[in-house]
Amino acid sequence: MTDSENNESNEKNESSTRVPLHERRRPVWHWQRLARSRPRLAVIMAVTGAVVGALLGGAGVAWQAEAGPFADDRACWGAFSRDDAAALFKGKVGGTADVASSEVPITSDRTGAEGSSGQCLLTSDGSRITVQAHQLDPRFGGSGDQWADEFLSARLTPLGGGLLGMASDTRAWLAVPDGCIGRPSDMDVTGGPTVIDLATGWTIYDDEVGAEARDRLAHAVVRLVNHYMTEKGCTGTIADPTGRMPEPPRFLDEKRDAMCGVKGLPLPRGYGRDSLGRTLVTRGAGPVRTCDRRVLFHHPELRLMTVEDPRLAMLYAQLSRDGAKEPVKAGDQDGYGFVRDDMGLFQAECQTGPVTFLIRADSARRPADIRALLPRFVTAEADRIGCGPLHITLPAKG
Repeated sequence: MTDSENNESNEKNESSTRVPLHERRRPVWHWQRLARSRPRLAVIMAVTGAVVGALLGGAGVAWQAEAGPFADDRACWGAFSRDDAAALFKGKVGGTADVASSEVPITSDRTGAEGSSGQCLLTSDGSRITVQAHQLDPRFGGSGDQWADEFLSARLTPLGGGLLGMASDTRAWLAVPDGCIGRPSDMDVTGGPTVIDLATGWTIYDDEVGAEARDRLAHAVVRLVNHYMTEKGCTGTIADPTGRMPEPPRFLDEKRDAMCGVKGLPLPRGYGRDSLGRTLVTRGAGPVRTCDRRVLFHHPELRLMTVEDPRLAMLYAQLSRDGAKEPVKAGDQDGYGFVRDDMGLFQAECQTGPVTFLIRADSARRPADIRALLPRFVTAEADRIGCGPLHITLPAKG
């Protein structure tokens, strides 16, 4: 389950009194540390690699608009039994839901450079669940991508146990461990992870997250990834995380000196409780901490996000350098970033790897607020996760 151990800190400039970020203390929660400190978890597995030429889902049902009940009582590339699928719709094993399955087998390009991809659609009584296997594309930066909007939402809870994944009552995703085989090549150190995700439809963001439905989806996405790895010839399985997940997030009653619950981050003028809707913040230590305000069709009007896991932070690496002509300034070796009217972003180089700090609005109506929030947000969050002290300077506006 774990990647290779972190490289030794760069020891150049030993005579300098300034300590680069990557030599400072690591975040306590980080997934690599958690994996090492919890060997009892089955997520730490022996890596055997892929079976050469094997394609998952070779016996899968070809994609059709009207596929009917799935054959041989198996669906989604063979991962789900009929009862498993019914449970996703009815909320209990042995449900009577009449579930139909259509799917595109999971395949990869001839060279394997672009990872695996496939899709499965489950339908029952007008409801549908969409399951996807795909490699996250770092060229999109994640900031405006629909996947990040939906699957890194504050409504999702980290799966815990060192897993790179999250779940809510309408969404769940889990990255395939790198070794077996979450990246198509050992040389692909900058590519996004391969994930399997499932979505049950539109989310009503004013509602509280239902823990029972969330746990069902978390259990299902782990089953999907375990089946994927088995078909790839891997040994070991990922343990069901539902018994150890944090409680679902609850709407936050913000204090004026702690926007999104971040101490030392004051609410800008006009950002009262009702100005941008109810505030929801990720609960539990995990790969991402997201604060969302007034979400419409999965797109937040304002998002403050800290991407702590380096495999996800890679999605923002190119954007951090190319997002604007006037870059944010910081200390040597600290990282890169930019600020513009609708977004501020800084990607720091921490001991554990890249960490992304992001503030994004759905419009450019309040550029002064982005500029006021970004330096304080970066400093406070860097200190929280053990990547500080970190201070950035914005370019002069104009």
